[in-house]
Amino acid sequence: MIHQQTLTFNTRGRGTYEITREVAAVVTESGVTTGLCHVFVQHTSASLILCENADPQVRHDLERFLAELVPDGGPLFHHVAEGPDDMPAHVRSILTNMDLTLPVSGGRLAVGTWQGIYLYEHRSHPHHRRVVVTVQGE
Repeated sequence: MIHQQTLTFNTRGRGTYEITREVAAVVTESGVTTGLCHVFVQHTSASLILCENADPQVRHDLERFLAELVPDGGPLFHHVAEGPDDMPAHVRSILTNMDLTLPVSGGRLAVGTWQGIYLYEHRSHPHHRRVVVTVQGE
């Protein structure tokens, strides 16, 4: 059995947005008891991460790390068609990944107690993002 659904999210700009509930709802709706859930963001300047969901400081620290590693407006980048955060957003999405594959067990998304699924917006301004969730199994 395969079930697929596209979710849409509006971001307020750079940062992490927890989407665990929405993805888990697709898994439940799929009727799959045992299998895999693949989550894919259809953009080159946003990504998906599986991250601690208890302490928001973890995600703030991740953002500070990426800001230092891939700074906006850095002299290394020539692709600035949409502003100084354009190329850094592409690099950030490649480093953090555009998809996740997660287990489904007992008809539920089988993530750990302290794990959450986050859409990670890498652009400074708000964007409309699409995330494709595909659930496959029995």
